[in-house]
Amino acid sequence: MQSLAWYVRRLQGMSPAEIAWRLQSAVRDVTDRYRFALGLIPSPRITGTEPPFRLSDMPLGAWLSPQASKDEVSWCKQLVQEADDITLHRLSFFDLKRHAMGDPVDWNRDHASNKPAPMIFAQAIDYRDFRVTGDCKLVWEPNRHHQLVVLGRAYRATGDVRYAKAVVEQMDSWLRQNPFGIGMNWRSPLEFGIRLINWVWAIDLIRDSGLFNGEFRERVLQSVYLHCWENARKYSRGSSANNHLVGEAAGVFIASSYFQELPEAARWRAASRAILQREIHAQTYEDGCTREQALGYEFFVLQFYIFSGVIAAKAGEEFPREYWDKVQQMLEFLGALAEGGDKLPLFGDCDDGYVLNLGSSQHDTSALLCIGAVLFGRQDFRVLAGAYREPAHWLLGGASRERFNAIPGRPAKQPLQSRAFSDSGYYLLQSGEANSHNRISVLFDCGELGLGSIAAHGHADALSFSLRAFGVDVLVDPGTYDYFTYPVWRNYLRSTRAHNCVVVDDVDQSEMLGPFLWGTRANAHCLRWEPQSQGGSVSGEHDGYTRLADPVIHRRTLELDSASGTLTIRDEIDARGSHAIAVYFHLSEFCKVLSTQNNRCDIEVGGGRVALEMDTSLVLQSLTGSEAPIAGWVSRGYHHKTPATTVIGRTASHGKMTLVCRVKVAPPAKG
Repeated sequence: MQSLAWYVRRLQGMSPAEIAWRLQSAVRDVTDRYRFALGLIPSPRITGTEPPFRLSDMPLGAWLSPQASKDEVSWCKQLVQEADDITLHRLSFFDLKRHAMGDPVDWNRDHASNKPAPMIFAQAIDYRDFRVTGDCKLVWEPNRHHQLVVLGRAYRATGDVRYAKAVVEQMDSWLRQNPFGIGMNWRSPLEFGIRLINWVWAIDLIRDSGLFNGEFRERVLQSVYLHCWENARKYSRGSSANNHLVGEAAGVFIASSYFQELPEAARWRAASRAILQREIHAQTYEDGCTREQALGYEFFVLQFYIFSGVIAAKAGEEFPREYWDKVQQMLEFLGALAEGGDKLPLFGDCDDGYVLNLGSSQHDTSALLCIGAVLFGRQDFRVLAGAYREPAHWLLGGASRERFNAIPGRPAKQPLQSRAFSDSGYYLLQSGEANSHNRISVLFDCGELGLGSIAAHGHADALSFSLRAFGVDVLVDPGTYDYFTYPVWRNYLRSTRAHNCVVVDDVDQSEMLGPFLWGTRANAHCLRWEPQSQGGSVSGEHDGYTRLADPVIHRRTLELDSASGTLTIRDEIDARGSHAIAVYFHLSEFCKVLSTQNNRCDIEVGGGRVALEMDTSLVLQSLTGSEAPIAGWVSRGYHHKTPATTVIGRTASHGKMTLVCRVKVAPPAKG
């Protein structure tokens, strides 16, 4: 149960229209509680017909045939290993690996804490309270049913019907354990949307088995109808209309496009389509970055938009050009960030969310760029993708490989360019050549905290930056780690001290009011952008510390000199009185600190050397894997964290102060 203060603060972030909508929703929920208990739920008779199109064109057993390519044989081997585990109810998600989920699968449990989720009226469940539900994400993740698509792919790749039978068995057990409106799996409309999409793909992949028929088919279609019906009347609004709304609408659009025999399918399809067309513009800056200022969610919503667009084309209801132009802008943004290395910076929240498991890594930017290359015939996307990826085959068909290979290539070593994404406030300083030992990429955050009045997935990271050299992370945003189970870690990883920032008086730039709620926030803006053909400089400032008794303005300038491989960080503290100043540098888990002396840290990373030279007025401290205080960690996934090193320089300011630190990069020897 949230505190009264939280509810007051949450209400302050809502418009009068949103408050009225939420009051109406509360009345609806009270009514539903009694309606559903009496069995008064929609139950139209749905006569099954074949969906009007197919999603997969792969012949059964194609990847076991003598004609299979080396890639396909490799993909098939990995796919079968994963699918075999799933048939035995051993699932891998978050920090759980090949975890036994029960026989049948227990769909209403946090399997990490072994805590059962309550089987009561869904809207009465406080999913934020670990004591009530366990970690809701641990409950919801296996119920998104990504594993069913893995089984469906394995059936088509091998022709082995036991994988199709496993899809039916797990869907059947889910339907039996999750009566409509009861339990955690009917609590969040976003979860409905993702589950619907996975059901559509899984069913399509096993259609040739003949197992999706009879009474089982009728029960599935009835549940699909209820998923769509429930979502269509509960679309997120106001301050909650972020990636959740996109996922909710995508689920309804895809399900109502595929199962066109559903009553109300045409109306749902039109309404959800309109939401997607509106939100791709409303939630995305002109430069292609998500307004949530969380790069993990950029990947997440882009999948929803692409999959919905592909379905629309198959259904003969192509989205307009403006929609696809925005998809391309989003891919261009991700592609630019991927030039510096394989791992995208971790700015903002990331909860490992993805839509479909179509092979490769579920968070593989290269796979999305491969799909983009095929969809749009883009040479730049093809080069960034590097090679044809399995997800393109499942999404766009077997002919997509030929379309990918037909796109003209170009030399791999192209000069990296510095570039500004001024709408979102991100700036890239880059030097060297793509895919080369001499490349350096610096991403500077001079943007908003997050989307809308609550900025739910933003971090207090104004004027933070990340640094990659020769394709390896050197200075990083340490990630997210948790939403609900470990509140201390949740707060730390959103805090200013968990980023490559300056902290004044041990206070965060922006005021945390809850795990997804911010109060007074830092406003950042760019003061100067001076790119060069290689490297350049950028300056910004934020006002987050003007709320102190003695107001402080922080200005930061980053200058990348390509000739020497040196990044200079100049921090200006503009104040009248005295303040405690701390400058944080978070090294990646790939860095090995060789020595620390005379305000210099010598670091080995990726076969090269990096020297971090701190301003001589700073007193240095380094922490590795520390829990008291928390520092020296990198989280690349939900409930995953790895020890790393955080270097902190401390001093006291008296009036105005300037601090200058440098990072000098010596790349590994060629060859």
